[in-house]
Amino acid sequence: MNNSVGNTARLLWAGLRALLVLTVVCGVIYPLAVTGIAQGIFPDKANGSEISSNGKVVGSELIGQRYDLPLKKGQETAAPDLKWFQPRPSNGLGTNSVNTQYKLILSGATNRSGDNKELIDWVTAAKAAVVKDNSVPGHPVNPADVPADAVTSSGSGLDPAISPAYAQLQVRRVAERNHLGVAQVDKLVEQHTDGRILGFVGEPRVNVLQLNIALKQLVNGA
Repeated sequence: MNNSVGNTARLLWAGLRALLVLTVVCGVIYPLAVTGIAQGIFPDKANGSEISSNGKVVGSELIGQRYDLPLKKGQETAAPDLKWFQPRPSNGLGTNSVNTQYKLILSGATNRSGDNKELIDWVTAAKAAVVKDNSVPGHPVNPADVPADAVTSSGSGLDPAISPAYAQLQVRRVAERNHLGVAQVDKLVEQHTDGRILGFVGEPRVNVLQLNIALKQLVNGA
């Protein structure tokens, strides 16, 4: 009986010591080491890839933002502010209805198939809106020129970038709304177009937040 109790006590003590050691190693030392290395080697990415404008953090280069007009009475969805470059649609998980204490950013795909009627209606309406919003006098947008990312959301619904084709589609509208030359805005898009990673990974892209910050600087300096 005494041997059994003693063996049990030794096993419990050994388990407790292992728990304490692993807690310190995995819960304290390892996170501190990883955090220290990250802050030392790439602090920008470790801190969330923040983007600043005029000394103030205005967002992250990893998370997309909307550029909408203030919501009017009776409106369910705010209209886009057409003086800015617009991001991809964000038809993710919808609004937050669980924790209403904070304004949460919800991420997720619609998970609708290509022949889903609701998805088809969304894309059709989005395409018509893109054509209408970006057509300027003398330069109507051809519906066939509307790229896929202009009418569909990404898998996360938070994609910060658009294709160069979608950015170019918006150039004339942005130039007109901001009283700028088309060549000026076109050059801005070219300067903020990133190529494929390592030359072959992914697709060329334009970060909308960075582009709009540059646009604001151009407008203020014009």
